[in-house]
Amino acid sequence: MALYVKAADILEKAERKQGALKTLVYDSKFSNIKQLFALVCETQKFSSVLLELIESTKLLKQTRLRPHLALVLVYDLLIGQGLKCGGSWKVMMMKHRSRLQAALARMKVKQKVSRNEDLLPAGVQKAAGESLPRYVRVNTLKTTVEDVGVYLKRDGFTFQGNASRLEDLTLKENHFVRDMHLPELLVLAPKTDFHDHFLYKGGHIILQDKASCLPAYLLNPPPGCHVIDACAAPGNKTSHLAAIMKNKGKLFAFDMDAKRLATMSTLLLRAGVTCHQLAHQDFLKVDSDGAQYKDVEYILLDPSCSGSGMVCLRDSTSADKEKDQARLASLASFQLRCLNHALRFPRLKRLVYSTCSVHSQENEDVIGACLQQNPGFRLVPLLAQWPERGLEPFTQCLRASIATTRTQGFFVAMLEKHSEVANTKQEAVQISGPEATTTHSQHACEEKPEDPQSEDEQTPAADVMPCGQTDSTPGRKRKTTTPEDPQSEDEQTPAADVMPCGQTDGTPGKKRKRKRKKKKKTTTTAAAAAAVPAAAVAVAEAAPVAAPAVLATVPPAE
Repeated sequence: MALYVKAADILEKAERKQGALKTLVYDSKFSNIKQLFALVCETQKFSSVLLELIESTKLLKQTRLRPHLALVLVYDLLIGQGLKCGGSWKVMMMKHRSRLQAALARMKVKQKVSRNEDLLPAGVQKAAGESLPRYVRVNTLKTTVEDVGVYLKRDGFTFQGNASRLEDLTLKENHFVRDMHLPELLVLAPKTDFHDHFLYKGGHIILQDKASCLPAYLLNPPPGCHVIDACAAPGNKTSHLAAIMKNKGKLFAFDMDAKRLATMSTLLLRAGVTCHQLAHQDFLKVDSDGAQYKDVEYILLDPSCSGSGMVCLRDSTSADKEKDQARLASLASFQLRCLNHALRFPRLKRLVYSTCSVHSQENEDVIGACLQQNPGFRLVPLLAQWPERGLEPFTQCLRASIATTRTQGFFVAMLEKHSEVANTKQEAVQISGPEATTTHSQHACEEKPEDPQSEDEQTPAADVMPCGQTDSTPGRKRKTTTPEDPQSEDEQTPAADVMPCGQTDGTPGKKRKRKRKKKKKTTTTAAAAAAVPAAAVAVAEAAPVAAPAVLATVPPAE
């Protein structure tokens, strides 16, 4: 009974992306690890068949079993080696055995097959016949690639050098190579087991698929910076980021599941990570303008997804197409919200988005929608030598698959803040800065409005004066500083155009032009001529904005 409970628990955790299937099995501390691992893997492989059987017979409704527990029980009853439990569970399952067997027989007749294995989807059958290499990431917080190589040689492994092509990753037992893309990754023969090895137990090596190592490797945050791992559990990518940062800086890690965070805390402790801050919090509710995140420049976002790229967590196409599409649409909507929220952090420079999904709805479609909503960011071309690219037109992104890259199915994209947008903003600030300063200084220095004329109507900068002098004083100030003016400011009479040397001309430029023109037409006395301009000045001071129009419409005195 304990076997089935533990297997159901592991399947549920794997479905929620709380860890790789094998890691979850070995971390369970179950007495018979091999038996548990075999049951979990086979149940997962036949999950599409088992789900259809359970649905068609309405087993959950009649037994009230948990879905994952029903999976493992039905597997052992119909496909495995028979139920290994007694008591009420065995009695209950034997009661429904004949109906389940009949449903299985009908499936075989319908698909015209005779073996249980032939009921599996084509993709699962192909994956079952292929074995991925064992990838081992060296934890540089505790050791080096060279030292791990020495330990492996002492244990009887043979180093085959650095891989240079995909074929080099097909290895014999006890042989290993260094990966051609990720320098801290070692590649060994499939099913090489390290769960009991002291290097694994001591946190010197991390058992992590190559595709899963890509996000942190490509983000490449420098030591001392501030980084966010938005959906962090189970923590392999978090420990990878810390290693790249050399444990210097701040690494904020968020996850909504308290149990996942507890597992993650143990993993990070074993890996020697010290620069992290774990938070039991929904990333979507994190305040991007919060003071503690003001220096965040790098974000790794690996949100919940369908898991369709994982060999041991492959989602199969159910009979309900609409249900599948609705599930993918819901996941894509959540992923886009996470991505948009991540781009709101004010000092963000670079973000890596990744999923372990093969569906374009969760990958290229999400990136396309995000770029439309965030024009200040652009895609960064990744690893030109990588053999599988994102779907058109998003070829800057990476895809991974069993056949092309000898990894789990994966998708990776990198967004960075567009430099041209940043430069435009800086230029705008530089342009507006002096204007703002000038306006401020004018208001600070002037106690009341001066000449309200536009730039085109302003007094010329230099008028020719007697004795070869140049008048560079603004018209308003010249008027107020006339030494011979015995009247008040509102009643001033302009002085004559020609002044003795060393004196200033108190008449504005346009007034002087008008007076010169006026002198040619009339010989009226100076007192009569001065009355009109003085009145105009008074109007200008009373209504500065309208002054030019008033002056322009005043007829010359006769």
